[in-house]
Amino acid sequence: MSQRFADIIIDISHEAIDRTFQYIIPEELEGQIHIGMCVSIPFGRGNSVRKGYVIGLSDKAEIDESKLKSILGVNEKDVEVSGSLIELAAFIKETYGSTMINALSTVMPIRQKVKGLVKKEVRLLIDSEAVFEYIARYEKKRAKAKIRLLNELAEELVIPYELVTGKLNISSATIKAMEKEGVLAVEEEGYYRNVLGCGSGESTKVSKEIPNDEQRQVIDTVVDDFDKGDNRTYLLKGITGSGKTLVYIEIIEHVIRQGKQAIVLIPEIALTYQTVKRFRNRFGDKVTIMNSRLSKGERYDQFERAKNGDVSVMIGPRSALFAPFKNLGIIVIDEEHETTYKSDQPPKYHAREVAIHRAKMCGATVLLGSATPSVESYRKAKDGEYKMLCLNKRARDNATLSRVSVIDMRRELELGNKSMFSNRLKEQISDRLKKGEQTMLFINRRGYAGFVSCRSCGHVFICPHCDVSLTIHDSKTANERLVCHYCGYEQKKPAKCPECGSAFIAGFGVGTQKVEEGVKELFPQAKVLRMDADTTKKKDSHEKILSAFACGEADILIGTQMIVKGHDFPQVTLVGVIAADTTLFESDYRASEKTFDLLTQAAGRAGRGDKAGEVVVQTYKPDHYCITSAAKQDYDMFFEEESAYRKMLSYPPFSHMLAIFMESPTDSMSVELADFIEGMINDNFKIRKIGPCEAGIYKLGDKYRRVIYIKDKDVSNLTAVKDYLEEQLEKTEKFGDCYISFDLDPMRSY
Repeated sequence: MSQRFADIIIDISHEAIDRTFQYIIPEELEGQIHIGMCVSIPFGRGNSVRKGYVIGLSDKAEIDESKLKSILGVNEKDVEVSGSLIELAAFIKETYGSTMINALSTVMPIRQKVKGLVKKEVRLLIDSEAVFEYIARYEKKRAKAKIRLLNELAEELVIPYELVTGKLNISSATIKAMEKEGVLAVEEEGYYRNVLGCGSGESTKVSKEIPNDEQRQVIDTVVDDFDKGDNRTYLLKGITGSGKTLVYIEIIEHVIRQGKQAIVLIPEIALTYQTVKRFRNRFGDKVTIMNSRLSKGERYDQFERAKNGDVSVMIGPRSALFAPFKNLGIIVIDEEHETTYKSDQPPKYHAREVAIHRAKMCGATVLLGSATPSVESYRKAKDGEYKMLCLNKRARDNATLSRVSVIDMRRELELGNKSMFSNRLKEQISDRLKKGEQTMLFINRRGYAGFVSCRSCGHVFICPHCDVSLTIHDSKTANERLVCHYCGYEQKKPAKCPECGSAFIAGFGVGTQKVEEGVKELFPQAKVLRMDADTTKKKDSHEKILSAFACGEADILIGTQMIVKGHDFPQVTLVGVIAADTTLFESDYRASEKTFDLLTQAAGRAGRGDKAGEVVVQTYKPDHYCITSAAKQDYDMFFEEESAYRKMLSYPPFSHMLAIFMESPTDSMSVELADFIEGMINDNFKIRKIGPCEAGIYKLGDKYRRVIYIKDKDVSNLTAVKDYLEEQLEKTEKFGDCYISFDLDPMRSY
């Protein structure tokens, strides 16, 4: 037999070794080595033992065979990666910029095997006549424990091992002795860890929902194309409450009947509770989940269930995209506009684009759904790249969109109301408490004051070059500055507002705890729940809070973005948006889109039952186009206005953008590195560039951070810049202590 060789990626994340290394497959491992396997190999000086992944096999040595080393062995405890996921990792590496091992780690949500759980049972092997004979024999020997166990087995035939050793107080030695006598057998059966809170095989099915005519038309369109083998990407634009989830379920049921499997991506772990409940009602134990809240053992079990074909539907955030299904038929991305689908860690991939690529690889369909599609996806649908599908009315009979009231908080201040609650919102909360209906209060905030405004007239300080808001720096010193996090423009904080002359200029922000305190002070009789990062740290905390609210254990639910995405509470008839402006004036060109999305999604939580809903939006900028279009719940109105701004400033989807992010150990080196990269771009490419400039948080963890943005309509030109910089930086030892990453079409500012 001719000698075989393996191409291996070393499990070390470093650009200098980001390539395959060829190894000899020794005779004793012939036939055992295959693509995707984790192996041990000698590597580096001293031939230290490292792990690596086999990504190719061949019969020909690339260099002199005498210079090649041999594989030492197979790592049985490490999970293998399928060939298709290796191909997907290569796409991620090339598109988003990272080492191959980082890309492989991304497509492997589970890297190490975990010992499975085993269920042990004690089974009686003899017939009833033999039971009496053995009991008589045991009585002579005064073997009371054996008699006790034999009597129980005569009644039950099979008893759980834990019950025998526990409640019956039978020792393992006694059980082994009876097993040797041929009286009983101890049987073992492996089982998966339960992650859905109900027992295996337990029926959770309820009466089947029937799609309305509008839903049926969408379902038939996708199903007909699927049956023809016409696998494409669809954008389902459906208003809040239009029944998109039922459409997903009906299509997935058809796909499963054809022997295929489905992945359903959701943007937040908080959405798992209601989503899984509905899918479980239809598909039972064929549904499972994958997310970061599961233990290692639970994640491994769900990985194995998917690989072995024991489940047909995998639900979860980004990592669920890499479920090792062998016969994938459809990928659904719910709330496809959400920024959480973009990874913050290298490789900074977007789940939507990776899902579309995976679907093309395996001949699957992609269904994107949202009431507020991303500007990029809607543009692609209008251009015909995606197929547009629409749901324009709410699924419940006679259900209509909620009435929206926009409250100008500047006017409230003039009337002497200095609280965070407008008079209208206070009146409506009081009314809902009297009627026994529920209220949701949404704080449009993620942590810190995101913009600087005048409290008297609402004027927000904007960068003259980027059309994004300025952020306050050094706010507790005499050197207060307003800074643009995109181009580095800065100005001294003015003493007075340039619009009205007021001295009341400050960063804006309201927290959930402060809102909770205010609600309890105004409405001491109200039962209040709070849902934010602080109250959802523990496992299952999302489910417990949402379940309690759904069961009517609280009158008011206060929370951040996680409470307004996809939840369906029929008793909620009022939604209050406390601070609509917080995302509107973030240092981010997507600020208007984020604000519109959140306000529209928030408005969609009210009036989903039989009673009409009302939404109160509190803002200092009631005339901003994203506020007025969200109040009307008119997506097309917003899209046209936003597109005009994006086109004028060459932002996606009219141009692609690449962020080159740099971290250095010293201030001087950060400047030198940025100048070096800028010089390479200027000398070799004619491309639009912004920066270099300091990152929004310039010093973080004793690292100094800078960023350069480049734009081009052709994404391949940005990829060429990325590839060239990676190649040149690999040759440059001077910046070995620095960190450089690339972010294609970033979803946040640096």
